[in-house]
Amino acid sequence: MQFIKPGTNIDFTGKRKIAYFLSACMIIISIFSVILHGGPRYGIDFAGGSLIQIKFFEPVQIDDITSGLSQLNLDRASVQRFGDREDNEYLIRTDITEGYDETFSGQLQTLLKESTNSEVEIRRIEMVGPQVGQDLREKALFAMFFALLFITIYISGRFELKWFVSGGVAAALISAVYILSVFNVSIPFLILAALIVTLVLFWFLELKYAMGAIVALIHDVVITVGIFSIFDIEFTLPIIAALLTIMGYSLNDTIVVFDRIRENLRKYHKKPLEFILNRSINDTLARTILTALTTLTVVLCLLFFGGGIIHDFAFAMTIGVIIGTYSSIYVASPILLAYTSKRKKT
Repeated sequence: MQFIKPGTNIDFTGKRKIAYFLSACMIIISIFSVILHGGPRYGIDFAGGSLIQIKFFEPVQIDDITSGLSQLNLDRASVQRFGDREDNEYLIRTDITEGYDETFSGQLQTLLKESTNSEVEIRRIEMVGPQVGQDLREKALFAMFFALLFITIYISGRFELKWFVSGGVAAALISAVYILSVFNVSIPFLILAALIVTLVLFWFLELKYAMGAIVALIHDVVITVGIFSIFDIEFTLPIIAALLTIMGYSLNDTIVVFDRIRENLRKYHKKPLEFILNRSINDTLARTILTALTTLTVVLCLLFFGGGIIHDFAFAMTIGVIIGTYSSIYVASPILLAYTSKRKKT
């Protein structure tokens, strides 16, 4: 059975302006949401603090839990339901990073039992200091930035045979970022500036394949972060792992399309680039859709049946697979076309 019939010729590149508009709207909404919320909502991994997971054996009210916490001077703690309603599990988040011992656990159980009239079990207590949280935030940003740079070396070397040029650019940027970070320059600002410089250098050095791939990856990460901000979901280490996985998935799809473009450039060398890009996307469409569907099947199973611990990771992966598939078709290749057209005019 053929999923996509041979000879299918959907005009993807002809609809690129619609895709540009849609992508621009999603990116603007994502950035606006992050600014409106005062930045991403960090979990204790990055913000520091304590996380207490508790389970009640009968349905209880959050107000009753809060009442019990206030007797332990935890008035500023936030209480959130965890998992399904019938599980009667809750997460307590506080900004306290010390003082949790067996005595505290016993007092907490006693007071919560009195305030809710239900037996309670403390399932876990996690603590992260504020300095550790800041270090983890910075390392997460560095991990994503370095991943992008190493991706550019691979893309430029494979498709344009510019290993030394791309490697030199990456080495210079990594060195500059490292040196400036030693002088306590704001890491988020530093990474943002480095990404802008990277794209400018790619333009002038004519690393068009790498630029298309990087723009698509930045597009995917920004929109995923924006959706997390819109739904007010916390950023934790598993979410950073999900974002890095999304980058790998999106890049894989993009490389498949780029490979076919390289083949078709030799096969249809007399045809215009727009035709070749469109032909290449159509040639790989069946693989792109089947890969997305099989991956979505797995991550949706994790999302609905994996439990509360892995829920946010699976949610990020679900968004990433959808956005990554879209960007490999409507962002990476059209950026390549736009770059080539612009260079011809100049």
